[in-house]
Order: sequence, then C-alpha cells, then structure tokens
Amino acid sequence: MSYRLPRAAATPAPASLPPAGLAGLDAAFSRLVPVVSPASGHPVTRTWHLLDNGERLAELGVTPVGTVLCVHGNPTWSYLWREFVTAATDAAANGSEAWRVIAVDQLEMGFSERSGAPRPLATRVRDLAELTDTLGLVGPVVTFGHDWGGSISLGWAVDHPELLAGVMLLNTAVHQPEDAPVPAPLRLALRSSVLGSGTVATPAFLETTLALAHPPLPAAVKQGYRAPYRGADRRGGIGAFVADIPVHEAHESAAELARISGGIRDLGVPALMLWGPTDPIFSDRYLDDLLDRLPHADVHRFEGAGHLVMEDVDYAAAALTWLGDRAVPAAGAAGAGAAAAAPAAGAAGAGAPADQVPAQVPVPVESARSAGHSRPERAHSRGARGGEGAGGWAASERHPLWHYLDDLQNSDETALIDMAPLGGGAPRVVSWRLLSRRVRQLACGLDRLGVRKGDRISLLIPPGADLTAVLYACVRIGAVVVVADAGLGLRGLTRAVRGARPDHVIGAAAGLLAARVLDWPGRKISVARFPRAAMRALDISATLAELIALGADEELPPPPEPGDTAAVLFTSGSTGPAKGVVYTHSQLAAVSHALFAQYGVGRGTGLVAGFAPFALLGPALGARSVTPDMDVTKPKTLTAASVAAAVAAIDATVVFLSPAALANVVATAGSLTAADHVSLAGVRSFLSAGAPVSEPLLAAAARLMPAASAHTPYGMTEGLLMADITLDGIREAMAAAGSTAAASSPDSSAWSAIAVTDAPAGPGGVCVGRATATTRIRTSALDAQGNATGELSEAAGITGEIVVSAPHVEDHYDRLWLTDRAARRGAVPGERWHRTGDVGHLDSAGRLWVEGRLPHVITTAAGVLTPVGPEQRVESVAAVERAAVVGIGPAGTQQVVVVVETVLPVRRVALADPELAAAVRAAAGLPLAAVLVVPHLPTDIRHNSKIDRSRLGRWAGGILSGARMSRP
Repeated sequence: MSYRLPRAAATPAPASLPPAGLAGLDAAFSRLVPVVSPASGHPVTRTWHLLDNGERLAELGVTPVGTVLCVHGNPTWSYLWREFVTAATDAAANGSEAWRVIAVDQLEMGFSERSGAPRPLATRVRDLAELTDTLGLVGPVVTFGHDWGGSISLGWAVDHPELLAGVMLLNTAVHQPEDAPVPAPLRLALRSSVLGSGTVATPAFLETTLALAHPPLPAAVKQGYRAPYRGADRRGGIGAFVADIPVHEAHESAAELARISGGIRDLGVPALMLWGPTDPIFSDRYLDDLLDRLPHADVHRFEGAGHLVMEDVDYAAAALTWLGDRAVPAAGAAGAGAAAAAPAAGAAGAGAPADQVPAQVPVPVESARSAGHSRPERAHSRGARGGEGAGGWAASERHPLWHYLDDLQNSDETALIDMAPLGGGAPRVVSWRLLSRRVRQLACGLDRLGVRKGDRISLLIPPGADLTAVLYACVRIGAVVVVADAGLGLRGLTRAVRGARPDHVIGAAAGLLAARVLDWPGRKISVARFPRAAMRALDISATLAELIALGADEELPPPPEPGDTAAVLFTSGSTGPAKGVVYTHSQLAAVSHALFAQYGVGRGTGLVAGFAPFALLGPALGARSVTPDMDVTKPKTLTAASVAAAVAAIDATVVFLSPAALANVVATAGSLTAADHVSLAGVRSFLSAGAPVSEPLLAAAARLMPAASAHTPYGMTEGLLMADITLDGIREAMAAAGSTAAASSPDSSAWSAIAVTDAPAGPGGVCVGRATATTRIRTSALDAQGNATGELSEAAGITGEIVVSAPHVEDHYDRLWLTDRAARRGAVPGERWHRTGDVGHLDSAGRLWVEGRLPHVITTAAGVLTPVGPEQRVESVAAVERAAVVGIGPAGTQQVVVVVETVLPVRRVALADPELAAAVRAAAGLPLAAVLVVPHLPTDIRHNSKIDRSRLGRWAGGILSGARMSRP
C-alpha cells in the first residue's frame, strides 16, 4: 500500500537551533551536528539538532559514568526529554552519578534537517548509528525511547551490544499482536483520505497527540511542542512517520521491525519500562508483548497516565533512580547477559511517595528482583499422572497448597460446604474425594485447553465450591490466579483486571457480562452453560463442564516450583488505586503455615470463613470449611443465624468474620434460637480482621461464642498475618495505658481492636498486639517532614513507619517497580522486609500500636501529628459517631481540621455548632483550625471503614477556602 502526502511534505529545509524561551528548555543544551552518510553510495551530509549536556558536565568537572541516548517518536521532538536532561545535569551538579544525556531530533523532525527523502524504519536506525559514530559515542550506553522512537532506539541497541548497558522505554511497541487491530487513532490517520490532510496539511495529528496529556498541558508547553512544526512545509516528517507504520507484512518496514522485535529477546542488559496505562495507542497489550521479549525488565505503570507519560508524571526522577540502582557494566560486556545489581541499602530519600521516589535513592538487594516481571517462564512439559511428588518442594519446604488434596483424595470426609451455592438450592456438601477429583480434572482440562504455566487467569466467581476447585486447579498447573475483590467497584475492578492483563477469565454470569461489556482482556471460560446465543454474545470459549470432560483422565503436567508465581491479589484500593500483590507458591504456603502456627487451624479443624481469602485457604490447611449464606460484596448481609447455621453444618471450631459482617451478626443476635446458641458455644477460636474492631463489638461477639478465644489480627494484603491480640490482651493493654475503651475507626491497613492511651496529647493509637510466631516487627522513625527516615528499630515509644518481615510477606507488587522499591527501602541485606505504610509505635511490653497511615501524617509548625490518637479522643464526645483528623495547607505549617459524623446525622455539610465545636476542641487537646460536620464520612467499599484522609484534607481545604459546601 502506498500513501500520497502533500507536495509540502518533501520540502527541504536546513537544521536550526530552537527559538529562545521555550518553556522548560535550556538553550545551552542545544547543538547542531553534521553527519556524513555514505549509505547512498556517495557521501551526503545531514545536520542533526540534539540536546546534549556533555559540555555542561565538563564545566562541572565531572566524568560521566555513561551516556543515555534518548529517541523521540511522532509527532514530538527532543523537547519531550527536556526535564530528563535538566534533572540528570542537576543530579551531577549535586554530587550524584553523572550521566551524559543526548536527546536527538530525528531527521525530518524537530529542528533537524528536512531532506525531503523517505526515511523508513531501517533508514532511521542506520541514521542514528551514523550519528553516534560521528559523536564518537563509547559505552556504556543506555537507550531511552518513546513512541516509535522506542523501536528505533531498540534497533540501535540490538546493533550495538558492545556499547549497550541497558534500555529504558516509555509507551512504545515493537510488534502488532495478531489478535488485535492497529489502534483506532492510527487506523484513522492511515486512511488515504486523512493521512495528508490530518498529518501534514493541518496540525490535526499533532494537536490530537498533545491533547492526550493528563492533566492538559499548559499552553506554554504546547507551544514548545508546536515550535518545529509550524506550517505544512515543516510537518512532512510527521506524515511520513505515520505512513511508515508497518500495518501488514508487505510493508517496507515490516521486516526491519521483525528484526528488532526478535533481536531484543537476546538483550540481557537491565531494562526499565515506565508506562501510562490509559494510552489509547500503546495500551497494556504492547507492554505485555515487550515483557514477553524482555521478561527481566522492571516495570512501573503510573495509574492515570497516558501516551504522554513523560508529561503526566515525574518520569525523570524515576529513570534516574533506576540508573542509580543499577551497576553499569563495562563497555564491551554489556550485551552478554549482564545482570542488574543494586547497592547496599540506605536511608536517603526516605518517605517519598511511592510514585515520586527521588533520584539516587539506594535500594536493598532484594529489590533487584524485578517488581515488573510480567510472567514467569512458560516452559511446559507433560508429566505422569498427577500423583507424583511436588516438583522442587524439598523436605524443608512448607507443603504445597494442593498437599491435602493429594493426601486426602480417597477420603469421604467433608472438605467444604457451600451454604448458598450458585443457582440456589440446599447447601452443597463436597467431600475431599470429590474436591480432589474435580481439581485434578479441571487442572488437566485447562492444560488440554492450552493454559500454560505462568498464564494469568482472572477469577470472577463468587466464593464457594466452584471458586475453590477452579483456584486450586489453576495453582496446580502453575497458572497465576488474579483475584480482585468485587468490593473494588466496577471502575476499580476494571482497572485491576486490565492492569493484570490476564490471558484467561473464568467467571460466573455477572463477571463474564462485565468482562464483555467493559472489554476486559483474556479468553473467557464460564462456570455454567448458557444458551448458544448467550455463549456467543459473552465470547465464551469453554465451560467448566467441558474442562472436566477434557481432563477426565486426570493426567497432569509437572507441578510448579516453590519460587514460581502463584497469585496476584489486589489490595482494597481504599486509599488509592488498588495494587496487585504478587505471591509465590512458597509464600502462599507460608501463609497457611502461619495460620496453623498461630491458631492451630489445620487437619480436623472446622472453619467458618465469612472473609473470602480464608475460605480459599481451607483446603491448603486440611481444614473443612464452610462459606456462610451471605453476599460477600456486602458483608452486612451476614446474620447471626447464618453464622450459627454454618457452624452447625461442619461442627466448626474456628470462625473468621470481617468487622462489617461482625457488626451485623451482633445486631441480629436477637433472632438466634436455643439450638443456634448451642452450636455457637462449640466454637473455640473467633477471629475478626480486615479493618479495626472496637472492644465493645469484639466483646459482644465473644458473648455469642462464650467458649471461644476472641482474636483480632493485624495485617494487609501484602502480609495477611503480622500481629495478633486477644480480647483479654486488649483489656490488658488498655489497663496498662491507664485508659478506657473507646470505639474508633482509624484508617489504616491495621486489623485490630481499639485501645486508647489517656495522654491528652499523646500518640494514642490502636493496639494490635505482638508479632505472630513467624513475624518480626520494627519501626522507622519519622523526621520533621513526616518521612520515615530512621533506622529499623525495636525501641519502645518511637513513632515511625511500621516495617515487617515474615516468610509469608508478598514477593513484589505487580508492574509497580517504584512502589515495590519504596516498600523494600532500608531492608536488612539478604532479608525480605516490607514497609507497610502504617505509622505506629511499640510499647515497653513489645505490643504494636497503629497511629494511622504514612500519607495521612500531619506536619504542623509545632511538629508531626498522627491522626488516630486525636480521632479517638474526639470520638469520646457523646455527640460524635466518628471522626477524621486531617491537615490543610502547606507541609510543615499545616493546620488541623476535624471532620465529624454525628450520632444524630446531619443533612448537609456545615461548620459545627459552637457547643459541638467546643467539645471537640476540648477533647482533641490540640489547636484546631475548624470543626466540620458531614452526613457521612466517605469510606472504602470493601471494609466500610477506611477513610482516605489525604483526599478528605483537600476537600476540607477547599471548603474553608470558600468552595461550595459539597459532600466529601
């Protein structure tokens, strides 16, 4: 196919320097470089414009450790790298590693020469090589590309292994997936009726690209991007670049793109991908493809960022941080599989937000293991029947998750009961024999269907027997299960599923309908059979019944190894976008071991699980489990009678409920019969976790189960069991602190009961007890700016970020390299520690007290303030149901505002009346700028308790600045 461009597209023009005064661009970095090219058979000189900080580094008297070669795409120019050039130069001036940065304007683009000659992909790769030869570039070199500049920079990387030390990429692509069309904006631009007019004759293509920024670009920055493309005679390169997109195999540039996409598989150098997932052009499917080719790459997806990711986020700090973490291989050795290394841990840069980590922050050795690994190796070979051993599980390892399914495959004892099965009807009783057989059949069926080790499978099935069987089948063949709670809401669930990029989706009707309507990725498999028309409409390729038939012989592939990825579990998203937490098989096995070690949940235990994660762990523990009759997306639908029925169904000895469900159980206790009370009297252990639990609520629940030891654990998705405290322990802590119990709802990832200190201005907090048997807990003290900069310590009475270590702490965050790096910062070399983001302190008895979340720390002129203690004191006011303490104004001089929800709800937002305001001020024991009342404090969906105080603080600041009295 050929494309006709306007005559102006071939208008020659010499190279020139950019005009002075372009926003953010230091004119001192600009230079023109003539390059002699012999490619046409006789020497031709073409002049390039580029940004180069080499001369500035020489003036500073520093020697670069290497060069970053930056290549723009279409329709941009080297202007897009302005912040990176400046940041790298400033870092060198401040004593950090010095990197020379060369950001080119490709020929026909920016302020480089317009030759009027066609420049297909192979020519552009050769052009770049001729430029670097002219510059005398020596290694080590790290390439950095965006858009089609990514392919060109990778072409240079493939051709220069002797110089290459690493590759960095912003949104780009090197291959068009066969199962997906070319992105719609490019298809439109390639239409013969649009190509010339939309890319050259008018600035439509350029303006459309500039409109992709989030938030919109400032006018001055837009002017900077437009500067070299004013007039059709300057935009010919834009149209030619679009026309060079190889949309079919016969295209002139298809072979070169195939050469590059194949060649990068052999690059063993460190790699970084900084990605904007809302990009309508280079979406996550292209990130998937790149990760298949560079599986060792570090990845960070910036939620909310798009195609112009370099304008949406501080990509320069991220890139410099990554460069600072990686030891640069010597020139000549970089292409031979050089591994990324990391320096010793340190405290510099501590406390920075996860998505804005400053440059040159040391990183612990553990994080050299990429947080961006997309998939484990998908090697696969068929083994003997599934009864063989557990692969690489040595005798010293924990049992694999399917251990009891193999061990009890001939047992007719009850494995699980589903009190409310899909489709209704009587409770569904499943024996170990049946569950084991179904898991093996489904596993074999998935394997026969083509599901392979490392494939990601999103499970959109309500908790119950079907979900349990499917989950263990996936785990058994080494597929990676992706679990995103429906409590995230449709928008959050969509973000999570698309971010995880599953290869397959297994779901019930509601999940499959959402997947179809919202275009979630992955091949669709249905729990149930639907009419043929519905199967087509939902794009369903198989059903569980068909998988069972396929796997009737139960011939399984070899099991996964302990270090293979087993699951991606999404956080609640209560204080920001939900994060995917990656667990290996060994780490999930350690979770089940921790539950056994702490509570004795194991073989012979009857477990009532009103909290989905623990229902799924039942078979791994060898416990018979039951899911009570409730809507798991609405915990308050669980009644006391339903719990009693579930306990009676399996003679349960352990009950696990979320706090929201527990509140309704206590509220509906009046409906219990004498037989229900007898059943509940047989419970020996009762646990409530997922959000804070008040002492009165825990005590009321304990009265329903009088023989049970009442516990409330502390943990998070990243580590499900870190500390534990009993009801008696709560009372002991309260007595030791000289305080009285008070209900509270601190917004942290803490799972605990409330214990309040009596110090009027002390830190207060939630006592979550002592570390569990397999856990260590430290704190990292806060500095005056509210950053956790202190060394990890067990010292009592020091408020800081809570840092935990345990065998069952997660492996890494999925495609969130910066977040994972921040979570590992300051770790003991050789050990795996996790920074929880919670703030608290240890007392003299070794008990942990949680005081809030790190992002919610208030920095006043008088010092750092954590919110939970003041909130607890405010909630002692009789008229106050719930309170949130937030800061407004600049960091370091923030003013404190209290936002309260009253016992008698108000109808609209308002300043508190004088009497209530006075009572709140007296209880808080600190200066307050204002007291606001609201009908309801906004909470997360999953726990109905966690408040994003950062957002609430911004809202309060707006209200007090004269904004409309809208609800938060």
